[in-house]
Formats: sequence, C-alpha cells, structure tokens
Amino acid sequence: MLVSNWPNAIAHVDADCFFASCEQLRRPDLKGRPICVLSSQDACVVAKTYDAKAAGITTGMPVWEARRKMPDAIFLSADFRYYGQISDKLFAILRRYSPVVEEYSIDEGFMDLNGLRSLYRKPYRAIADDIRNTVRHEAGITVSVGISVTRTLAKMASEYNKPDGTTIVAGRCIHDFLERVSVRDIPGIGGNRQALLNKFGIRSAADFVDVPEREIRRLLGKAGTDLWHELNGTPLYKVGTEARLPRSVARTASMGEVTQDRQTIRAHLLNHAMRLSRELITKRLTAGQLTVFLTLKSFDKQASTSDLPYPSADYFLLAGEAGRALDELYDPDRHYRACGLIASDIAMRQPGSFDLFQMAEQRQEEKHLQLLETLHAINHKYGANVLSICGAMQKRRAGGEMGRFGYPVLECG
Repeated sequence: MLVSNWPNAIAHVDADCFFASCEQLRRPDLKGRPICVLSSQDACVVAKTYDAKAAGITTGMPVWEARRKMPDAIFLSADFRYYGQISDKLFAILRRYSPVVEEYSIDEGFMDLNGLRSLYRKPYRAIADDIRNTVRHEAGITVSVGISVTRTLAKMASEYNKPDGTTIVAGRCIHDFLERVSVRDIPGIGGNRQALLNKFGIRSAADFVDVPEREIRRLLGKAGTDLWHELNGTPLYKVGTEARLPRSVARTASMGEVTQDRQTIRAHLLNHAMRLSRELITKRLTAGQLTVFLTLKSFDKQASTSDLPYPSADYFLLAGEAGRALDELYDPDRHYRACGLIASDIAMRQPGSFDLFQMAEQRQEEKHLQLLETLHAINHKYGANVLSICGAMQKRRAGGEMGRFGYPVLECG
C-alpha cells in the first residue's frame, strides 16, 4: 500500500464497442440492436456490441458461426476511414484536458493527469466524468475512464465499470480494488499464464501482488515482475506522445485450391495488393518495403522482399512490385496453395515525401489515391467489390460460377 494516494496520476480512456458505436452514430436506426463489424473481407467478426458478446460471439469468430449464434444481429463491413475520423475527434477532446496524451490504439489512449487537479480545481473523478460527458456530447460515442497511479492499474480500472463508467483507484485503495479483479483480467495475462498462476494458488490480482517478486520472476520472467511492480503502485511505463505505428501490415490468404495457374496466383496477389492499399490509405500510413510470398503445396514458402522507390500506399505501385516478385518466384512445375503481401517500414503519410526528381511520380500518386479513395467509398456504400480493379479478377470456374472475386466494372490501366 502506498503512503500517498496520488504520487502519480494516469488516466486510461477506452471507447465502448468503438466500431459498433461509430456505426450506430451514423445510423440511429441501429441503436439498441446487436451489431457485428466484420473484417476487411467480411470473413470474421472484429468488433461487436455487448448484447452480441453476451450471445457468445467473440472477436475473430467466423461470420458464418456468428450468424448461427445470433441470426438477428446486424452484420456490417468495417469502414476504417470513418472510424479514424471519430477517433480523431476523441483524441482532440482528450488533448483539451491534458497536453500529454498517448494514442495507444484507434479507440483507447492514456493521459498524464499530474497537476491537473489544481488547474481544474476538481477531484480526479470529476475530471473523468467531464471527459466522458464531453466525448458523448461532441463525438457521439461513450467512453469508460480509469484513473490510477500506473498505466496498468488505469487500464484495469477503465475495464472495471463498462460501459460509460468511471473508476478511480487511489494509491491506498489498490489492494481493495485488486481483490475484486481476476488474475485473468491483468493486461498481459492470457489463458496459458492464468492456468500456470492458478496452479500456484494465484487466482485474483491481489494474490498476484501478494506473492514475492522472486516467485513471479520464476513463473513469468521479467514481463511478470514488471506487471508486479505496476500493480503494486510503482510506475514503470510512462505516457508517451509519439504515435505507435505497426511494424508491418499483412494481407494473406489461402487460394482455396492448389494450382499451377499463374494467372490465378496473380489475381490473388493483386487482390491482396488492393486490400493492403485500402488498409494503408484508411489509416493514413505508407510502406517503404514490400515482401511477396507464395506458399507451396508442401506448405514451404518462397519470398521476395524489395524496397519501394518512395513511401507509398498506392495500389498500382504495390501491384507492380507484386507482379515483378511473381516473375521471380513462380515455377510452372510447382503447385501453390496460398500467397500474400507484407508491407513493412511503416510510417505516417507525409505530404512532402517526394524529392525534386519525383514530381511526376507525386502527381501520379495523388491521382491514384483520389481514385482509390473514391472506389473504397463506393464499395463501402453499395457493397464489397461493386467496383474492382480489372487485374484482380479470378477466372470463371467450370460450370460458369465465379471464383472468390466478382466481375470488374472498372478497368484501370
């Protein structure tokens, strides 16, 4: 137990069912209805409302299984560009309360609140309630706020009273709070670690902090002892203001068949290039390096990595690199079952990323991005693949049925 209640003050702000809440915001007719937001190819659930969760639908569940569990749920394709716009509103509000805000993900962030009680002349609970009310009024969504002396405790506090709740865990109240929390709810403790800790009688978060540090180190290593210190009120992780970027962005999948057909493989790679480009564009990211891989029938992989001429999210550039890699990797005597693209050297999009000798490329990319943004907006409004790039189409199968992609209605040279 700490001697002082507030030697440090960190808030964790977490949007409630963020993607689903965004959809309810622009479609008020969905209020009160169970919603599942689907992955980029509508293959699995990436977000859901609380009632869908109560029905047994989990993140990552295949859409067919989710429909079976809850046939009356509304299943929607994700619109990450729109979610990003709401996220921008959320973090703009948070920065009005504190200049030190870390965008931990699109729907959650940490705030350094040290010294702000005297500035606002309010206790931390009142500050948290003000944040929740302002977000609800201005951004149209609800958030839950946890405030404590370390990042880990603040994150656990925000999860404790969802949705639209405030939880304050002062230094002298840490142990009382931890007694009400399962060890499974400690960030970083997954199912396997929970099973291990349970074998040694560690079932609650309070049990975890009561165990000597050396025992936690023996069971979980340094990551475990870092958590142990954070839960005991010693802050090890500061609130960082630099944007957290993914190390890589991948788009891969099985082709649904084992094939030697070069055009089939090429169509799948170009479809992955379109999906990858859409992901980068909607999140305002660029890639500096691209890896293309083919998976053989034996499950062995062949890969080719190349540096892009400039940081980009342009489908046409990615597709060109994928085509060149296919020329290098493809062997007509081999059978292939899967393929994919991995973008790395990820950075935020910068308007001045071209040098003086790349003005033509810059103008060309700007036109491409405008076209692609329009294409993605139409597809989101009227259905996936209403508009497609011609090269990413698969051949017609025997019997006249199309493969996994639809017909092109837009041809881009």
